Amino acid sequence: MSGAKQTIAALGAGRMGRGIAIVFAYAGHPVALIDFKERSPEQFLEVAGDAMAEIRQTLTMLHDLGMFADAGAVERIADRIRVLPKSGAAAALTGADVVFEGFPEILDVKLDALREASALCRDDAIIASTTSTILVDDLSPGVRNPSRFLNAHWLNPAFIVPLVEISPGRDTADETTRRMTELLESVGKVPVTCAATPGFIVPRMQTVAMNEAARLVEEGVASVEDIEKAAKYGFGFRFSVLGLLEFIDWGGGDILHHASRYLADATQDSRYAAPEVISRNMAEGRIGLKTGAGFLDYSRMDVPAYRKARLGAFVERLRDLGLATPPAA
Repeated sequence: MSGAKQTIAALGAGRMGRGIAIVFAYAGHPVALIDFKERSPEQFLEVAGDAMAEIRQTLTMLHDLGMFADAGAVERIADRIRVLPKSGAAAALTGADVVFEGFPEILDVKLDALREASALCRDDAIIASTTSTILVDDLSPGVRNPSRFLNAHWLNPAFIVPLVEISPGRDTADETTRRMTELLESVGKVPVTCAATPGFIVPRMQTVAMNEAARLVEEGVASVEDIEKAAKYGFGFRFSVLGLLEFIDWGGGDILHHASRYLADATQDSRYAAPEVISRNMAEGRIGLKTGAGFLDYSRMDVPAYRKARLGAFVERLRDLGLATPPAA
């Protein structure tokens, strides 16, 4: 993405739209934050005032936290964002290169908004829904020329969390996915692509983890405080450096296989059983680091240097937590 900055439109002036507006304005893009609801002029002014106040407060907070040094940048970034009423949507959408829809997670509401907005957009404008629950193929009937449509699921707070899950549908052109990926990378995000399946990637993983944490409380396994410590200093600590599949390889898929079988038998609960891919990898000798391949391929990797780099990242996490102490004298 070179040359002039692309013009971004965010449909819906709520939390997600504001967060997306901050991301792109921070990166130098002009942004139209469109309050795509019918309101009186007085109601719109209130919404617009709230939106810009929150945007400026967020940018001020990011400055105070050291994200950028120049306090004057707050106004420069905020000035790139225009909050518009629905009456201004036609002009804004006609000039937009990329449109993000951020309406409530109600299929009919999103379909109506997409149908109306896509009729106003240029044919070459990308349209993306930020939904975390509704599949792209269920929404694409509301989009004129669905080859330029996909899901782009941002994680809140959108202006902080790097990951964005891109989910193309059966009608989405490869060029649309490529352009969206490049755009997100250009503003410092880390896009991943996933099939149009319920829950995408992160919601599926975090739903299992959150429900299990609540179940631990329900069963009296540990106190809320200790479960939270376990999540932060064990679970979260390790997976802030190693990906989940990388961690399987690090310890060995055979360890997960045997531990899962024991846990499933001991609890009489099949949700702890390992999926078939674990057994298949074992049968093929793809156990992880110790065999040179698992979910990832380590055959051409300098494994000692890789281990050292990962351990170095863990040490940095310890420093961040104030837990990296010198040895006893």
